[in-house]
Amino acid sequence: MINFITRYFTSLWAFITSPFRWIWRMISRIFPPRQFTVMDTPRGNVYSYHQSSFWRFTRFCGKVGLILWASWSTYVFVYHRPLLQKRTQQLEEVKSIHARHMTDLQAYLAKYNNLVRDLNVIDDKMTNDKKLSTEEREKLVNNRTKTWGELEFLHTRIVEMLKDDEYSAEYTKLSELAMEYELTRAENDELKRRNNQLIESMLQITDADNAIFDTVTALTNENIDDLNKNIKRINSTIISLGLTEKTLLRNANKYNNPLVGSAFTPIEFDKTLDEKYQKLADSLERWNGLRRLNDILPLGKPVKARITSNYGTRNDPFTGKPKKHRGIDFAGKIGTELMAVAPGRVVSAGERVGYGTTVEIDHGLGFTTLYAHLSQITVSRGDWVRPGTVIGLAGSSGRSTGPHLHYEIRYKGSPFDPSKFVKEE
Repeated sequence: MINFITRYFTSLWAFITSPFRWIWRMISRIFPPRQFTVMDTPRGNVYSYHQSSFWRFTRFCGKVGLILWASWSTYVFVYHRPLLQKRTQQLEEVKSIHARHMTDLQAYLAKYNNLVRDLNVIDDKMTNDKKLSTEEREKLVNNRTKTWGELEFLHTRIVEMLKDDEYSAEYTKLSELAMEYELTRAENDELKRRNNQLIESMLQITDADNAIFDTVTALTNENIDDLNKNIKRINSTIISLGLTEKTLLRNANKYNNPLVGSAFTPIEFDKTLDEKYQKLADSLERWNGLRRLNDILPLGKPVKARITSNYGTRNDPFTGKPKKHRGIDFAGKIGTELMAVAPGRVVSAGERVGYGTTVEIDHGLGFTTLYAHLSQITVSRGDWVRPGTVIGLAGSSGRSTGPHLHYEIRYKGSPFDPSKFVKEE
């Protein structure tokens, strides 16, 4: 054996792996490597791709596996589904027959108990009453015979009803029906007890639900009033931009970023439920929209300083001619820290014609803020900033007559009067 290995193979490892290498050579012949070229016509680029034998073989195995799985799934669906439906139908029929038999059994059991009671009463009179006349005794004997006849008839009906092998033979004995009846009655009593407990639990849950509903409603209404103050303050500005409070709330709930959080999904209840739940859901949606809107909109001052020039037409400080001023100027010394008023992302940080050194922040919903004439920038393009983050220092760069901050708020790129946004109440 060793001579054979050393004669035809370079090593023991080569001998052990020879079958696998032979298999791989067969696979490589069936699935030889391929090289193909793709041209990107618009750009004129040419890309070459190489597919190895292993990649082609793996993809072939995947396709074969997918076909086998689809074939087996189709077979199971086509063959076993009708069989399962048939078995389910048979089970429902058996359940129906069983329920009908149990109903008859309960009725027969009640009749049986009445007949046994009557029979015991007759036997007691015939045994203990010594003063019975012949006529009365004969009448009792006739009643006893009649009762026994009814018992025999009842026994026959039950036996005929329970001839089916699926029912236990013990049910055919009238003497054991009483035990079954007692078990049924005990189960019924237990079900009644559990039902009463369930009713009590439901009442407690209802009380807790009402308490939670009233508490959440009160908190929501209270917070909505507080949150609505800022929105009412800027309502006229919002209208001038062609927006409505309803539109802003809907967009605020849909908006998401790392600082504000993910979008809010409105809650919808089944219309068959009490409408108070849907009203509460609507209140929660409005409250959440107002809360997010107060976080997103650039409300407040970028620096604690007095306003030296408002938005609107004024005399240009360089030419002296009337010219529209597109923002608000705040007084300030060179080096005064300037802060972001709302969370957002820096979309521009650098020099801009006329504005000098500027920073522009995108807050979402189409609103951006612009800080101009800075002496230094402390953020970079792409940075996320929170309210109070220092974005730069005041200065007098660009077309400026002295140290100050030129501050603009823009909606979809167009500046508007930011006085209501800046004003604090």
